[in-house]
Amino acid sequence: MVVERPNRLAREKSPYLLQHARNPVDWFAWRDEAFGRARAEDKPIFLSIGYSTCHWCHVMERESFEDETVARFLNDHFVSIKVDREERPDVDKIYMTFVQATTGGGGWPMSVFLTPDLKPFFGGTYFPPDGSHGRPGFLQLLRQITGLWGEHRSELTDSAAEIHARLAAATAGSALSNLLLTADVLRHAATVFKAVYDVRHGGFGGAPKFPQPSVPLLLLRCARRFHDAEAVRMVLHTCERMAAGGIHDQLGGGFARYAVDAEWLVPHFEKMLYDNAQLAQLYLDAHLVSEGRVTRVPDAKENLGLAELVPPKESPFAGVARGILDYVLRDMAHPDGGFYSAEDADSEGHEGKFYCWTKEELSKLLTAEEFKVAVRCFGITDNGNFIDHSHPHPLPGQNVLRVATPIDGAARPRVHAVRPVGPDDSELLASARHKMSDARSRRVRPHLDDKILASWNGLMLGAMARAYAVLGEDKYRVAAEKNLTFIREKLWDEKSKTLFHRWRDGERDNVQLLEGYAFLLAGVIELYEATLASKHLDFAIALAETMIMKFHDAGNGGFWQSAADATDLILRVKDDYDGAEPSGNSVATLALLKLAALTGREDLRSPAETTLRLFAHRLQNFPQAMPFLLHAVDFWLEEPRRVVIAGDANSALFQELLHTAHSVYQPNKIVLGNSGAVEEFARTLPTRDSAVAYLCTGNTCQPPTSLPEELRRLLR
Repeated sequence: MVVERPNRLAREKSPYLLQHARNPVDWFAWRDEAFGRARAEDKPIFLSIGYSTCHWCHVMERESFEDETVARFLNDHFVSIKVDREERPDVDKIYMTFVQATTGGGGWPMSVFLTPDLKPFFGGTYFPPDGSHGRPGFLQLLRQITGLWGEHRSELTDSAAEIHARLAAATAGSALSNLLLTADVLRHAATVFKAVYDVRHGGFGGAPKFPQPSVPLLLLRCARRFHDAEAVRMVLHTCERMAAGGIHDQLGGGFARYAVDAEWLVPHFEKMLYDNAQLAQLYLDAHLVSEGRVTRVPDAKENLGLAELVPPKESPFAGVARGILDYVLRDMAHPDGGFYSAEDADSEGHEGKFYCWTKEELSKLLTAEEFKVAVRCFGITDNGNFIDHSHPHPLPGQNVLRVATPIDGAARPRVHAVRPVGPDDSELLASARHKMSDARSRRVRPHLDDKILASWNGLMLGAMARAYAVLGEDKYRVAAEKNLTFIREKLWDEKSKTLFHRWRDGERDNVQLLEGYAFLLAGVIELYEATLASKHLDFAIALAETMIMKFHDAGNGGFWQSAADATDLILRVKDDYDGAEPSGNSVATLALLKLAALTGREDLRSPAETTLRLFAHRLQNFPQAMPFLLHAVDFWLEEPRRVVIAGDANSALFQELLHTAHSVYQPNKIVLGNSGAVEEFARTLPTRDSAVAYLCTGNTCQPPTSLPEELRRLLR
């Protein structure tokens, strides 16, 4: 049921909270008003955490939160609070830790029951309206909780206090380790990830399959360090298979959040900014690593040895990266430069309806020749390959587009060495794709979560900047510069040197989070290295100094997720897990190590090194937990090579040398100018002619060169 009169969530800015503004549930946002009501009325709190593009959040809303009976019971017996996990990942982290510890799993929607002082005593994820398979229905669960609260209050509160104490101990983090991190920790991590490699479909692990770019990016680093050609082949094969799968939007570019199967075929259709930012970085690395050759690991049923395919002049992975970034600029960008957060899986109440096609629909849209080629290329069948099992009346015959039979121009990279059957196939397919894209543009688009987060914008800012540096296309630099201007105007307070987390509809929040500072810092460093504009380095230093002041634990190492003045949290947590998003600790550590190398400032390096010491045992014994922090280990193990470019930044030669510096895969090099806040030795290097490049390690440099090809040779 949708009520005519909205509840108090109508005053909020979060798209997720606004989705629930017409529920009959008397929702509160996460603030003192709700906590005070729970204490005054002596009621337990029902905390529901999700996000606006979460498919199962929509399902639970439809089944339970729009139900009059459920809403009446919640309103009578609980204070109900809604939290957008993307706006408040610090709140989400605390209660997700509890749910995972007590149930063995987690996810969204997350449903947690708290005492009035915010301590959890029971939790789970999605609850169906009716009980089945030993799992209670949601209303049944509410009645059980109400009974326990009335009859066994002291046991519940004692249990909540004990759980809180355990959470505090678990999240505080251990003391600094004396374990010496060496290259062996990277060698071990590579072995662990390679052991779960899917030789047939690519990827690391089974279904459901998340891209988790931190892992293949780490393997490319390890491949370079240990001269491991097998790791390179695994990563490139994974990139090929993902690009050919349904997880990749074959018409519009960009990737969905994950695939429900091992083949990357059927996606969970929501598209997240943070995924696409990281995947753009992965495909840029794959482009550089392939160096004109695309290698395929054979399927398990094949007995071919390693097959090498002949790619076009430019690595096809660059085309996938462009597709990601162009999708973001077209569909996910605020006119003033900010990047939106996500697009939903659902449209018109059905998951995937915007993206899927029936065979009959295509037969009417395309000519007979176009239809034949499209059906063969995209694997279109009468029955389809996707059923929305969450809907009581799923649409029939739905096909997710994938590259079933590669045809030149169908999708890049080409996954098998299949030539066009006829000379006109590529043109026919291009025409079919144009018609399909045009028809799709007239469909009802999925919901757009248009809030702008400092953290995720930092990731995409970095991807845009690096794409400019690697691909040389100025539109990506323009987008990165425009995005940074937006963030500084809307979320950065220059006077107090404070970065806030969310902006939407003309208003920012008052939340400060480590990932906001860390992700933006990493992006600004990428922008500095792509442009060598001193103003970007200056801003990176300001961000880093404030981040250290507000979040660094000087006593035990590591960074807290929230600032010390966050009064609405029962715990301060150090995020120690790199999942679909890297943790703030991991990104902050690598960013600080890079910034310290650029500036020569030991006060920036020290917090990063103590963070590595804090998590050293975790990195050695459980590399799956923090693969992105292992990127920082790889950078830290040796002094980085430095490419110093001096001269007139507006000259064509300067720009050519700058792009050349980024044209070779060397993840542990840094690129800097010889002026501004850079390290002292770089400032001593003289400018020659219009531009000159120095390749240095420590205080020793190769002979300077103004020849791009010579610089490329020196880098290799």
